[in-house]
Amino acid sequence: MKARRQSAIREIIEREEVRSQEQLRQRLSARGFAVTQATLSRDIKELELVKRSADGAYQASSDEATSKTTTHGALAKALSEYLLSVEPVQQLIVLRTGAGQAQMLGLAIDRSRLPEVVGTLAGDDTILVICRDPKNALATVAKLKDLAGE
Repeated sequence: MKARRQSAIREIIEREEVRSQEQLRQRLSARGFAVTQATLSRDIKELELVKRSADGAYQASSDEATSKTTTHGALAKALSEYLLSVEPVQQLIVLRTGAGQAQMLGLAIDRSRLPEVVGTLAGDDTILVICRDPKNALATVAKLKDLAGE
């Protein structure tokens, strides 16, 4: 549940300008997540969200957004926590996670900006990674397994 809620928080702040915890709590409530202010504060801290100086809206910390080392570290952490299996199919890769964990891992893959990856589609427990061609898919599988510690 926590991973799903935090994934929803990230999605909300990326799509909307949310300036207060109450606004964020209301957005989460509309998506079916009943959270207390204390839980929301912990989530904000764990997700390393900060407020933009220009308009006061929440965003991911700029260090996380810009540092390649940090994004690859976050990807390695997400892979080790969430990844259950990897299966290449032509230029596609199917990743399996636990229930509610696919969006968090998909976001980590997107943020890492792997050059071989065109994009991802994440459901509840499955991620489709789209690569440029079968050769890039195999290289990406090797890279993901390496980062996951397999």
